[in-house]
Amino acid sequence: MKKLIVASLFLLGLNEISAQKSIPLYQGKAPGTENWTQKEAQQFNELFKTEVVFNVTQPSMLVFEADKSKANGTVIVVAPGGGFQSLSINREGIDMAKKLAQNGITAIVLKYRLLETKSNDPAKEMMENIKDRKAFDAKTAPIKVMAGEDIKTAISYVRTHAKELNINPGKLGVIGFSAGASVILESVLHSKDASTLPNFAASIYGGPSQEILDTEIPKSPLPLFICAASDDQLKLAPKSVLLYNKWLEAGQPTELHIYEKGGHGFGMGKQNLPVDKWSDVYLDWLRFHKFL
Repeated sequence: MKKLIVASLFLLGLNEISAQKSIPLYQGKAPGTENWTQKEAQQFNELFKTEVVFNVTQPSMLVFEADKSKANGTVIVVAPGGGFQSLSINREGIDMAKKLAQNGITAIVLKYRLLETKSNDPAKEMMENIKDRKAFDAKTAPIKVMAGEDIKTAISYVRTHAKELNINPGKLGVIGFSAGASVILESVLHSKDASTLPNFAASIYGGPSQEILDTEIPKSPLPLFICAASDDQLKLAPKSVLLYNKWLEAGQPTELHIYEKGGHGFGMGKQNLPVDKWSDVYLDWLRFHKFL
């Protein structure tokens, strides 16, 4: 009997996994990185205490369809963080997507291109790399551009396939965590036409570069939700304030939440702190803007 229960639970897990659709972002190899030979991998990382994906060379989208009884046509592309070295695929990706889907929003987790991890420990490599911040920023600069192209390609795909995804192309949002926040801002601030420009956005403990902070905001209304913690170990909370001020000065709709405690990378994790409820506040914001 015990074996039967375990087997049933295992099969249930398989069914949940197969409910996702994994869609490659490009036909063939991604443009600009055709010569990359590293192999994508996934593991539980002890330093980050969560599952991470690394060495992404072939960007893809994990699609989580909205609960059919609640679906309202809104779709959100989720960009996990990880310092452009890895992706916090569960806490900043899949867990967020599942919550959105349960609330009637189709969610798409983007696996964008990353720096090559030469060891089997992307978190350790990243921590070593950021000791020389100037050199690290120089290494990640071209990756940010590539990741920006990946999210714009994802947005274009979603809008082109709106009917089969059962979404409204005019209700497309993006949310990014940490490095993922920089990725989503590439679509917001560096889209050349409306087809790759989202309708609303969210930056969660992001650290926008000065170049991003100096870039002109689109003229069309683009609500922005921002969230961070004061005790962010990377000291990025002030960057969230600067981003808020940028939107405010442009007369664009914006909302900022800075929690006293939560650290960097809180994502969908639980710490028994007020920050644990940030995603509920985000849903309230989506509801206010009629995206929920």
